[in-house]
Amino acid sequence: MKLTIINGPNLNLQGRREVSVYGTESFESLLATLRDRYPHIDFEYFQSNVEGEIVNKLQEVGFSSDGIILNAGGYTHTSVAIRDAVVAISAPVVEVHISNIFAREEFRHQSLIAPVCKGSIAGFGMDGYRLAVESFFNA
Repeated sequence: MKLTIINGPNLNLQGRREVSVYGTESFESLLATLRDRYPHIDFEYFQSNVEGEIVNKLQEVGFSSDGIILNAGGYTHTSVAIRDAVVAISAPVVEVHISNIFAREEFRHQSLIAPVCKGSIAGFGMDGYRLAVESFFNA
């Protein structure tokens, strides 16, 4: 099984930015843990702060990955282009957010991406990525 994790803006700073909201674990540490826990899964990881690069990556892997775990960061609430890319591909996509976007500022309450995803996970910290991985076993 091949799963692609795509992270959007500012997630390259995971573990160092707003630790009261996002925690102290780096994404590199989480990815190592996922690879150890699920050795039978080929994980591909991509992060970009650029909307078009995220769209390009979705299109690149969207027909070859068995699933995509997408944390679009702030683009969740603004990007019709990322939403359209999710619709255009055949791989199922699970949306993940480290924080509970519904317990934060009002503008974060709407996800343009959620309605076109297999599911959404928010508010479970970095463990949301593990939950997303598990969701592909229960498809």
